[in-house]
Amino acid sequence: MRKSHFTNSSHIPLKSHYTSSDWSAPQNESESLGSPGQFPFTRGVQETMYRGRLWTMRQYAGFGSAQESNRRYRMLLDRGTTGLSVAFDLPTQMGYDSDHIMSTGEVGKVGVAISSIEDMEILLSGIPLDRVSTSMTINSTAGILLALYIAVAKKQGVSPKQLTGTIQNDLLKEYIARGTYIYPPKPSMRLITDIFEYCTQEVPGWNTISISGYHIREAGSTAVQEVAFTLANGITYVQAALDKGLNVDDFAGRLSFFFNVHNNFFEEVAKFRAARRMWAHIMKERFGAKQEKSWKLRFHSQTAGSTLTAQQPENNIVRVTLQALASVLGGTQSLHTNSMDEALGLPTEKAATIALRTQQILAHESGVGDVIDPLAGSFYVESLTDEIEKRALEYIERIEGLGGVVACIENGFIQGEIQNAAYQFQKDVESGKEIIVGVNQFQQEEKERAEILKVSEQVAQEQIERLKKFKKNRDSSKVEAHLRELEQAARGSTNLMPLIVQAVEDRVTLGEISDSFRKVFGQYRERL
Repeated sequence: MRKSHFTNSSHIPLKSHYTSSDWSAPQNESESLGSPGQFPFTRGVQETMYRGRLWTMRQYAGFGSAQESNRRYRMLLDRGTTGLSVAFDLPTQMGYDSDHIMSTGEVGKVGVAISSIEDMEILLSGIPLDRVSTSMTINSTAGILLALYIAVAKKQGVSPKQLTGTIQNDLLKEYIARGTYIYPPKPSMRLITDIFEYCTQEVPGWNTISISGYHIREAGSTAVQEVAFTLANGITYVQAALDKGLNVDDFAGRLSFFFNVHNNFFEEVAKFRAARRMWAHIMKERFGAKQEKSWKLRFHSQTAGSTLTAQQPENNIVRVTLQALASVLGGTQSLHTNSMDEALGLPTEKAATIALRTQQILAHESGVGDVIDPLAGSFYVESLTDEIEKRALEYIERIEGLGGVVACIENGFIQGEIQNAAYQFQKDVESGKEIIVGVNQFQQEEKERAEILKVSEQVAQEQIERLKKFKKNRDSSKVEAHLRELEQAARGSTNLMPLIVQAVEDRVTLGEISDSFRKVFGQYRERL
């Protein structure tokens, strides 16, 4: 049965067809489509886009021990991935060492366990850090993981100035959608801007934040909400850096974004185009950025985990392909394609390889990268781009009218908007208004169970034993001295990053550094 009423995820009504009356190219040069690589970058941030260089195929991985994850990274590199993306377990994300009581049952389960410089050395063994770009999905402990990465690079003989990669480092979306926060917003913002300042001088090739709409969308937002809340967070980070005394053009060129990509193909393409144009105007007109690189919204994208189904998991290959194509046509700079079995567990090697091959077939067999922004000028796509921009700007204005992002987190406005959108979608699925193949229509009996990757409890035992040995065989007086220095600095306004780097080089652990900050900053508790 076909729909009787046509809208997309953002509840934008869709006409049966679009004509020149729905969209015509603007006469104002600053609002025109322009060319790829030119302000306002609607058509892409690079002049040659994929003709000059394909997007980075950055497959997200990490589970169990550092040894196991290292094997998976090297397998992916051998099979053609062009960038690493590290998933950390919950204790690492929450600032606990693997041997902490709060880590019980979670070590290595949803990502790799990293507590020390020794763990990071094992994780990166045999990977040349001067030639491989690495993304780390880490937020509350982002500065510590970056420090560990820098310390290991130095041991490889690689200067921090040679390093390229990204840390997520986006705490605002943690309060909004994901929940892996430690400290309250104010000290979290300090840690973020300390990283901005430090990397500007010491690690200039590093993307200091990946402002993330991905988790906002996974929590149930619409496409419009994803754009609006992500860019509102971006505005907040830029303002915080300016308030710290940084010059906008010194750090803005290293800001990056991270978006989700769902099944509504044309809405996703239009979403990316609208976000680029909006950010260009925000940076140039609101913040007065002078350099072109400061105006560019560069983004990583990942296919939507929330759209994957445990039923008929092979169907997920088709979903991922559709989403990946939308991402490429929307102009992504790097892409992760989910594996077909991720609704069941961590990706198996076979499923991870299929996900990578999906990108490679798009890149090398489809011709999709041969022409830049091929959907430009479509009455439908351009109309939809304009409408998403209009609705997202209205949201941003509303957030600012309510006192800004932090105030809207504290009063629950943003979380409430996402919850309402998620509730409406679930109602539509249950009523059959939204069809999910294999779930509420086209079901079939599953005769074979898919292979599921499971992390052995022995991994945690071995990790804890190795960590205890690591702590025993170090200079405890140096560790105590570093922890006192970190706590004292946290009470002041000194940039914490140089101290964190020195501490991890002297074998202070992630949990110990996090605990020293907990003493000063406290822990955030969400209002119920």
